[in-house]
Amino acid sequence: MRAARLIKMVLLLQSRPSMTAAELARELEVSERTVTRDAQALSEAGVPVYADRGRAGGYRLVGGYRTRLTGLHRGEAEALFLSGVPGALREMGLEDAASAARLKVSAALLPSLRDASRSAAQRFHLDAPNWFREPKTPALLPAVADAVWDDRRISARYRRGEDEVVRELEPYGLVLKAGVWYLCARVAGPGSFRVYRIDRFTAVDADGERFAREADFDLPAFWEERAEQFARSLLRARVVVRLSPDGVRALPYAVDSVSAREALADAEAPDEGGWVTVALPVESEEVAHTQLAALGPEVEVLAPEGLRERFAGDAARLARLYRAGGGERAGGGGGA
Repeated sequence: MRAARLIKMVLLLQSRPSMTAAELARELEVSERTVTRDAQALSEAGVPVYADRGRAGGYRLVGGYRTRLTGLHRGEAEALFLSGVPGALREMGLEDAASAARLKVSAALLPSLRDASRSAAQRFHLDAPNWFREPKTPALLPAVADAVWDDRRISARYRRGEDEVVRELEPYGLVLKAGVWYLCARVAGPGSFRVYRIDRFTAVDADGERFAREADFDLPAFWEERAEQFARSLLRARVVVRLSPDGVRALPYAVDSVSAREALADAEAPDEGGWVTVALPVESEEVAHTQLAALGPEVEVLAPEGLRERFAGDAARLARLYRAGGGERAGGGGGA
């Protein structure tokens, strides 16, 4: 533990002109007294750590000292490419590896380039989860992530509806979609590639033997294809609607993007008022009612008749509410 901390301290000092005891204590998560002892230990071991006294003092390496401890091992190198997604790194258990990798890269860079990582972090941050949702990290995610990195088969117990099934899987890749983790894996055998929600795993044995990964497997392309297939599989019904120009612009924000794109691509020419008639793929009439209600008066449902009647009923209720007058209702309720 102490040896790793001493190495980290050398790398920190190598990547910056100097650091105060307080800064080093914060980075190393120890007390300033421990920093003083560690600096003395490094000096006794032949590492030229010099302490500047006074209010503006601190610790620095003397004489252009360069450590040869900057080589990245494989795990650190892989984690480095994910370092722009800090939340995901924490959830997969890779935060320490990424921190070590960043330090080694920073120590190996020319002095003029050492602030590049801080500069990039100030200008770009990926916040994956949806708004108004508290993301939960699946308890088994670190075990699955280890198997993905190491190309090891896993035996997973998976919740499917009311039942649980056991699958022998070759884990190819992880995807974080809107705060939800998915595993893209091939059923061992060999079998077909499938997608699993990791929060539905109830048990994972990640001590399986290594598998031979298909060299041409493209995770982003695979995910894009499966995601679109999944979205299309949900669109089992179809409704016909008229959209105002504002409704056309708002449609992709109210319904599934695949549905909106398909409907607008096949839309009829606008009428004299600019309204467009489209056949819209939807999951169900119930879902369509909820989604299209967000467009308000910018949409008119033409078919099916049952959905049109529901919107007509909504409109009638709204008209009665606004004709009654809010102040009048509030006064009446106070006297009851």
